[in-house]
Amino acid sequence: MQLRYFNQTGWTAIFNGTETEIGRMVRVEGWDPATGTALVVDPQRGALRQVTDYVDFSHLERADQVIAAIPGGEWRAHWTDEGPGGSPLTEQVLAWLITSQGRATAITVATQGHLEDADSADAFIPPGEELQ
Repeated sequence: MQLRYFNQTGWTAIFNGTETEIGRMVRVEGWDPATGTALVVDPQRGALRQVTDYVDFSHLERADQVIAAIPGGEWRAHWTDEGPGGSPLTEQVLAWLITSQGRATAITVATQGHLEDADSADAFIPPGEELQ
């Protein structure tokens, strides 16, 4: 399981990397008002910087833009083979993230305390029901 990418602008900048910097994904923070170019945080400069200023900028990819979060409501996510040794695994849904596209994504908390999306779940079990 892996958490999908969410951010406020709905875009992620992809960088291929250079000899001195590894490839990376960086959240787009906004858009340059004069050029319309995507802006990302440059941690070395401590400022926003246009993605096109980086020699290894590759492209932009869509990210999910969360507009609401609602409680999990006692729903559970179930995987047939994600538990120890390929055993079944059922986790409580902590919350549902609602995106600007109208998609609901279940968020669970793994036993190690990590937040994960449940997009790969084999089934969702409604409150008060058992797995069929």
